[in-house]
Amino acid sequence: MTVQEELFALQDKDYADFQSRLVPTAARQTFIGVRVPQLRKLAKRMRKAQEKQIQERTENFMQALPHRYYDENMLHSLLISEINDFDSCISAVDAFLPYIDNWAVCDVLSPRVFRKEHRRLLAEIPRWIASDQTYACRFGIEMLMTHFLDDNFDPRYLELPVQVRLKDYYVKMMVAWFFATALAKQWEAAIPYLEGDRLDPWIHNKTIQKARESGRITVEQKAYLGRFRR
Repeated sequence: MTVQEELFALQDKDYADFQSRLVPTAARQTFIGVRVPQLRKLAKRMRKAQEKQIQERTENFMQALPHRYYDENMLHSLLISEINDFDSCISAVDAFLPYIDNWAVCDVLSPRVFRKEHRRLLAEIPRWIASDQTYACRFGIEMLMTHFLDDNFDPRYLELPVQVRLKDYYVKMMVAWFFATALAKQWEAAIPYLEGDRLDPWIHNKTIQKARESGRITVEQKAYLGRFRR
């Protein structure tokens, strides 16, 4: 059975209809309708397989870009996320990023090996953020948000999303998400970007909206942010 046949064996057409409405940049006919937990199980099984035939099928699937279906791209992201070697993972990420065409496939790409290689990951993030490709840029910002707003935080990292000049909605939304998360985790470092009008007006207001909707900042902080709406 091919990978595509396995995906169709898990098809839920009602779910495909639902998912396609959430991902408007992907055509409805590209949705098979496989739920994410099922895709995760399939990705883990494919990566853990010891049989040479399955390993070869997985590698052939990874090299067969572009894929036809949204669900194939979701599976591809999840397979990359299971790669344990940092260098191999970076190569796979770079090979796949140009083919990502929607936020869902981008956001499910979250390699586990990155948690153990923060120093090396930090060296890669600026070039992704500086990319003129929407989802490479979005991915870079998301990796910065995921891995560098906690114990590994440095206030200088906040400058990277500020420098993004792409006007795509899905990039601007990620920048707003980044700064809303930064306000929750690193308030003292992040609030000057709102106080000093450092952000694009749309991103500025969306950051305030998302932060005020969050349960991770105080009532007083939410009230303070409300003063800076443009």
